[in-house]
Amino acid sequence: MTDYDFDACVIGAGFAGMYMLKRLRDAGFTTHVFETGDDVGGTWYWNRYPGARCDVESLYYCYSFDEELQQEWEWSERYPAQEEILRYCRHVADRYNLRADISFSTTVESAVYSDDTGLWTVRTTTGGEVTARYLISAVGCLSAARVPEFPGLDAFRGETYHTGRWPHEGVDFTGKRVAVVGTGSSGIQAIPAIARNAEDVTVFQRTPNYSIPARNRPLDPAEQAKVKADYPRLRAEARMSSSGVLAETTGKGVFAVPEDERRAELDRRWENGGAAFVAAFTDTMLDVEANEVSADYVRGKIREIVRDPETAEKLSPRDYPLGAKRICVDTDYYATYNRPNVHLVDLRTDPLETITRTGIRAGGTEYEFDAIVFATGYDAMTGPLNRIDIRGTDGQPLRDKWSAGPRTYLGVATAGFPNLFIITGPGSPSVLSNMIVSIEQHVDWIADYLEYLRDKGFTRAEAAKDAEDQWVGHVNEVASATLYPKAASWYLGANVPGKPRVFMPYLGGVDVYRGICDDVAGSGYKGFLLQA
Repeated sequence: MTDYDFDACVIGAGFAGMYMLKRLRDAGFTTHVFETGDDVGGTWYWNRYPGARCDVESLYYCYSFDEELQQEWEWSERYPAQEEILRYCRHVADRYNLRADISFSTTVESAVYSDDTGLWTVRTTTGGEVTARYLISAVGCLSAARVPEFPGLDAFRGETYHTGRWPHEGVDFTGKRVAVVGTGSSGIQAIPAIARNAEDVTVFQRTPNYSIPARNRPLDPAEQAKVKADYPRLRAEARMSSSGVLAETTGKGVFAVPEDERRAELDRRWENGGAAFVAAFTDTMLDVEANEVSADYVRGKIREIVRDPETAEKLSPRDYPLGAKRICVDTDYYATYNRPNVHLVDLRTDPLETITRTGIRAGGTEYEFDAIVFATGYDAMTGPLNRIDIRGTDGQPLRDKWSAGPRTYLGVATAGFPNLFIITGPGSPSVLSNMIVSIEQHVDWIADYLEYLRDKGFTRAEAAKDAEDQWVGHVNEVASATLYPKAASWYLGANVPGKPRVFMPYLGGVDVYRGICDDVAGSGYKGFLLQA
């Protein structure tokens, strides 16, 4: 018998938590998962808003660790809808009997490390308490939904919803006047779907976003079979690509291509659809003038689609580079503004003043609604962890250590918090990649690391402060060479008042990052302090 309950405790049962559980269980570690929801799925359990859909193609937004699993699951569409992804997650949980080691409807309230015992004590909101050698965060990057502190927020007498916490029974907007606040990815997906049923929709936009048509379609069985037959090669290429997505590029800078060819390439990508539009030229995210070519192209498309010139101009981003905020992928978003029941309020010229009993007052105008939908996003990347009282050596709270911005080594560990591992944390490619590719890489790396520690007789592993400092410096240096920091995006925490402006993901590329992690492992985990 051990003097603790589990070798490892995992927080979260989405894609990351499920695979982490399977991997550790297969390696002989006693492992338990705590999940707030009443089923698996993570972000795809919570995000049930109308139009919710992944922006990575379904044939690549799925696990690759089991060839039989890859071959047996059939996807119905090019871009999978929330319902289909959740069915897939449930299938995986059933296939590997994962629920047997998951406590559902159980939120981790605190996790405290003891210097004396070398163990984590994990407490939950249900009153439970367990100890574990290792604590692994699989809480996700976009799970801490937030509504800005609008004046009068509690005054509204109608229905209110957040896209990230949608009622599981769904919402019927038929015949209702609906406000949608926010035009990020979830808003851009939800607005067309809501407008098809609601009597009237008014969109309150703070910042217009660049969005590329998805060109979603049913998957042809022959096309799916062809991809599956070539999975070994395709998966290997994705793992060694910069984003974890197979995105064809011209391999040339914008201005190295004649103008007519440049236009033809952008036309081709626009018609094909998807976020690979941004990957057309090698310097789009490196050079302002090069970026403006693609940005101006998208603005031209908005003017072609949206019939009212004033509305088209309001929808056209002009003060940040294309792609510096997460590029959106949509179905009929811009065309929705041609509907007579859809209206746009620009909060830059008509600021939101207050939520009222009957609706919203903005720019001196009173708007009345039956329902308000907040598509206002998340406290990204650090928010989910900071909502848990995590305390490391000497009782130091993680949220205090990260008060000036997250500090990690490889995005997977943080100094002062022994035996704590973070899947796709700040300082890793995470949200700038195909999350499934990054999740599998992190889970495999962490599992291999724990096996190494067990085999070598080590019981404590902690990131060294100097290694962490060097990594944080490297992450910032790489980001500063790109256009990403030029947008006030959630990548920098700019959507949360008072949150430090630090670029959180690692921009060096999935391929480069994988190589660095492999080198660390191959050297006996340099940058970590190991104790028996």
